[in-house]
Amino acid sequence: MRPALSSAALAQLRQQRPYPAVTVLMPTHRREPDNAQDPVRLRNLMAAAKEQLQADPAVTRETRSEVTEQLDRALGEVDLAHAEDGLVVFAAPGEHQVWSLGRTVPERVVLSDTFLTRNLVSAHAAERPFWVLAVSADRASLWSGTTDRVTEEEAGAFPLTRSLEDPDAERKERIGDLPSTFSDELTRQFLRDADSAMSAVLASHPRPLYVAGEAAALALLGDVGSVAAKAAARIPHGGLARGPADAVGQAVRPFAEARAEQDVADVLAELDRARGRRAFAAGVDEIRQNVATGRVALLAVEENYRETVRDTGEHLNPAEPGDLDALDDIVDDIVERSLDTGAEVRFVPDGTLADVGGIASALRY
Repeated sequence: MRPALSSAALAQLRQQRPYPAVTVLMPTHRREPDNAQDPVRLRNLMAAAKEQLQADPAVTRETRSEVTEQLDRALGEVDLAHAEDGLVVFAAPGEHQVWSLGRTVPERVVLSDTFLTRNLVSAHAAERPFWVLAVSADRASLWSGTTDRVTEEEAGAFPLTRSLEDPDAERKERIGDLPSTFSDELTRQFLRDADSAMSAVLASHPRPLYVAGEAAALALLGDVGSVAAKAAARIPHGGLARGPADAVGQAVRPFAEARAEQDVADVLAELDRARGRRAFAAGVDEIRQNVATGRVALLAVEENYRETVRDTGEHLNPAEPGDLDALDDIVDDIVERSLDTGAEVRFVPDGTLADVGGIASALRY
């Protein structure tokens, strides 16, 4: 049910479509008893979408029938038994898609000439994917992580394993030449191989890296290679090379959360610098004008900020949701246009930009 959430997929979804492009958003639940309500709410939202199609004079009977069929196909693909925190359904003439997101979404039905993608963009930005290299003397495993899940990856040479049995151990012990595990040359070579394998992964799929293992393993990994020095953090926690995923996730979570907090602080610092050089804009009207000329370098938006407006040609005026001549969510349009002009779009927790109304930008000039 979940396609790859990539920049290319998001760009394709942002393209203009024949009217109506229908977006259905619904918060979902992972566990009982809350998830018992999800099937009923989804059926009600789908019915509401069909009612909007029926009531819209701009939708012909043939188009209404086609989009309704796409909605029904999408409904048949939804797997609420494995729901995450948000569900997004897109339907337009000739196509439909179903997305399950690891973050909540508002409950909405929107008809437009584009899909409402800001929740996918937000989820893509918020996932903050990272790698975890967990090492021990006899195993090195690779884990792919996001803010809400960690899974083991069998990519490249991973997992690397070796036997700790030394066929010559009895003779070495008799003559006092049996080295400790992490001073043994075979262990050094094993961790050197793990370092090389991790370097190859980072070269092809760059992400922040966390390395985990007991202190002696981390020290040796740092001695024999380069990835430990590049890591966002070293986590002195043994026993993770074999997992399970929950244990790896719990060990990494405090470091990933600290990184997320630092990311927000970095955005606010950049906005402050933009104020200092008079390259700052706030509010949907001012930012929309700057986006149109390609001046926005960084767009910061509170995660659930939305605004319904009427475009007079010169300015954006507040409007009520449902007005026929209103733009239902100008923030989604601003996000998409910003991405199309190469701007960096960052979503921050609600309330972070309260002093500027929920949206702000640093300008290129």
